[in-house]
Amino acid sequence: MSAFGTLVEQVADLLQPLFHASAAAAAIVLITVLVRLLVHPLSRASARGQRARTALRPRVAELREKHGGNPEKYQKALLELHAREKVSPLAGCLPGLLQIPAFVLLYHLFSGTTLGDGPDGLLNHRLFSAPLGHRYADALGDGGVFGAQGLVYLGLFAVVALVATFNYRRTKRTAAAAASEAGGEQQIPGLGAVGAFMPFLSYFTLLTVAFVPLAAALYVVTSTTWSAAERAVLYP
Repeated sequence: MSAFGTLVEQVADLLQPLFHASAAAAAIVLITVLVRLLVHPLSRASARGQRARTALRPRVAELREKHGGNPEKYQKALLELHAREKVSPLAGCLPGLLQIPAFVLLYHLFSGTTLGDGPDGLLNHRLFSAPLGHRYADALGDGGVFGAQGLVYLGLFAVVALVATFNYRRTKRTAAAAASEAGGEQQIPGLGAVGAFMPFLSYFTLLTVAFVPLAAALYVVTSTTWSAAERAVLYP
């Protein structure tokens, strides 16, 4: 924790001439981008896996025709096909899971009052007028929705809503195309429920932004926006 806090402080010092009081916020954005760049090879591998699953659809259709009267045999054969071809239907979850540690570190770094053996000086940093250690409830208590802090959160909420709507439309369109072409590939146990839930997942980011420290919320907003842009490139 102390090492991560020192990293944020050092990056903020480098960015101070450009961003002044918001240097720590800019440092968090930059660190988020660096994390996403490190994870990007896995995202590309996930995209290749998606293309491999698409290529398997004719064989999946054959299995469905062969075992159509026995769902258990169909599901077993489908899982065996994916294992044989080294294709995982859930491989796309890995890039997201690997980003969790950075979020957890930021959450704890800006939730406490100490850093190492001394006070947490990062809590004095702001994004414009909103302290990075505050939550949305603090902003509402200091000027309300349209107060100086509240406006910062409204800006973040607007970005999240735009990205969530973009993701929702893409996910629904992709799911509809996959269903019409594969008509049953999603019968892998649990995958149908995941597919139905995924289009709405981005909207839950709004709750995250509202209830975590602003520093962690900034990480989430930056990472979510990156994900949307990345998927638009990797999954045209």
